[in-house]
Amino acid sequence: MKTGFDSDNVNLFLAVLDQGSFSAAARTLGRVPSAVSMAIAQLEAELDLVLFDRTGREPTATEAAKALEPAARQLAHQLRMLQGHALSLHRGLERRLSMAIAPELLTAAWQAPLAVLAQEFPALEVEILTAPQADALQMLHSGSVQLALVFERTAIDEKEGFQEFSSETLTAVIAPPLLATLSAANQRLRPADLLDLRQMVVVGRDEEQIDPRLLLSRQVWRTDNPQTALSLVQSGLGWAYLPRSLTTPHMGPSTLVEIGFANMSNEVRLWADVVWIKERPLGLGAQRYIDLMRQAHPRPSQP
Repeated sequence: MKTGFDSDNVNLFLAVLDQGSFSAAARTLGRVPSAVSMAIAQLEAELDLVLFDRTGREPTATEAAKALEPAARQLAHQLRMLQGHALSLHRGLERRLSMAIAPELLTAAWQAPLAVLAQEFPALEVEILTAPQADALQMLHSGSVQLALVFERTAIDEKEGFQEFSSETLTAVIAPPLLATLSAANQRLRPADLLDLRQMVVVGRDEEQIDPRLLLSRQVWRTDNPQTALSLVQSGLGWAYLPRSLTTPHMGPSTLVEIGFANMSNEVRLWADVVWIKERPLGLGAQRYIDLMRQAHPRPSQP
């Protein structure tokens, strides 16, 4: 029965093309030259095609062989991918790596390790979800995602493992017209001046608690998106602590300014972590991503 190409003779066919002779291909494949020659002859008989012209000292590829070469190389590549994926699954590679990221951290340095991961495990599916910090952590604890990229928490949860990877500076910002109602030109404010001014905060949809480090005002408007908070501030509806990476492009004397405090800094620096649940086994992809983040952002050595 004719079978044509299979995984074995595809590799053999390509080896002869690449090495230029049956004997050289045999050395590459660890076979004897006669076995390679016979296998090619059998393939030609099954396909009813002449793949190599044997009139010269060494076989040369015919037009039929050249026409089949691109598809053969693609098939060989797919077979290697399949074998690699099967081996990775055997070693514990998950089918999909799901991660939840706090939107304030979208500009942080978390993409480069993913590029390495994609090269090492090309068949691994990756899912990136954006959610406010409380929601991202809820997704992590419920098992909806394996990893969460969030700011440092105010309290340690013994269930969580984490690797610090970056930091973000949040600055107090306000629309210039609203600031003018609070102080004279170049006059710095005190936190008490903001007690009765509406503050925009980014918080999860089901989360009532607000990080105390970021709360100064009595009246609060909540949103789950920092871009929305920025739009509200620019509209003159209040002020907010927002990532400097988000506000910098919008700064201007008539659009958005930082609040200058007389007795304290107008910024809060928060560290960012990749977090996982310690009691839940991680797949090979998640483990490798954490390791890559650790390598990319090593902690300074202790004296």
